[in-house]
Amino acid sequence: MKMMKSKKIRRDTKRVFLKKGTCSRTFFYILNREFGHPLEYEEQAVDPLAGGILQQGYQCGMLWGASCALGAESFRRCGDRGLATGMTIKATQNVMKSFINRTKSADCLDITSCDFSSKFNMAKFFFTGKFWSCFKLAEKWAPEAIKSATEGLSIHQPDPPEQATSCSSEVVRKMGANDKEMVIVSGFAGGLGLSGSGCGALSAAIWMTILGRIREQKYKPTLADPVTEKILMTFYEATGYEMECHKITGMRFKTVTDHTEFMKNGGCEKLINELADRRSSRGRQKGKIV
Repeated sequence: MKMMKSKKIRRDTKRVFLKKGTCSRTFFYILNREFGHPLEYEEQAVDPLAGGILQQGYQCGMLWGASCALGAESFRRCGDRGLATGMTIKATQNVMKSFINRTKSADCLDITSCDFSSKFNMAKFFFTGKFWSCFKLAEKWAPEAIKSATEGLSIHQPDPPEQATSCSSEVVRKMGANDKEMVIVSGFAGGLGLSGSGCGALSAAIWMTILGRIREQKYKPTLADPVTEKILMTFYEATGYEMECHKITGMRFKTVTDHTEFMKNGGCEKLINELADRRSSRGRQKGKIV
């Protein structure tokens, strides 16, 4: 029975991928559907994280989308923002472990060997048919993603902080997010599941911005989006053109408690404020922002 279900999921994943258009949205949708609670606008808003955060080659969009679904389900299950945040981060780590076991890397660039920030390389990737490698990966990993997500949400957390905090949640809070939206992106913390890679606060700011535009019916999917490009440039200027969390903060977080304490002590406050309020992009100094 399990094998039959796995085959069905794999066959269906390619169809969903073709319909949704991006790996990030595909896995947000697939897991939401598995949990029984679709979120159309929220799922669409994760589109720009495909290609490793605006085609920058960092963590695969499948992981960003999966983490969002874990956040939505965590909040639905317990309703408490702090507890759901800790649950989401731990579940995201479990899903990332499953993904890396299959691919040997979390990063889009390592998996595809394509620099999607180059229009020429992107065109070559699609015209030569290499894009099918992403479809095949999605097919193979989808059953494992569902399994690791379900297991991750059930992980016992010894002595978790009563009110876990996430850098990504803080960004969207300052942008007007409600508790549910804060938890949806909470797994982005510390470079997605505390991995120290591409900045989760940046990804959260992009997601929240796109979500607002979708609700206002002002968003059309496009590879060259001036709004998200402005967010990226604001981020790069603020961090000295550094993308990875562990380099920006000078730290690697081992536990949810470590990250929560870092945030309580004002960690990344300046960067979070920059991302939450992008009206002025001039006059900032480059360098580490902690």
